[in-house]
Amino acid sequence: MVEEKSEKEETVSIKNMVERIKVIKGELMQTLKNLREKIKTLETERANLMLEIEKLKKAAESRVSALESEVNMLRDEVKSLRELLGYTEEGEK
Repeated sequence: MVEEKSEKEETVSIKNMVERIKVIKGELMQTLKNLREKIKTLETERANLMLEIEKLKKAAESRVSALESEVNMLRDEVKSLRELLGYTEEGEK
């Protein structure tokens, strides 16, 4: 009798362990699925951010070019005004 109880308890214990393992496996599979979805989302977000960075770089380069042109134009205007007013660079110093 003691042996039968012991065997039944072992069988029940093993069945419980198997069930727990199945539950844990299911949870791990769900976690894996969630992680894969998050990775995919992050990869998409990264690609979008890289495109946005490229757009911002192009816009910044364009703005730099425009500002450099404006500065050069203003320098030319200053030079022309100095010439018109008769200022020389030596006279300023």
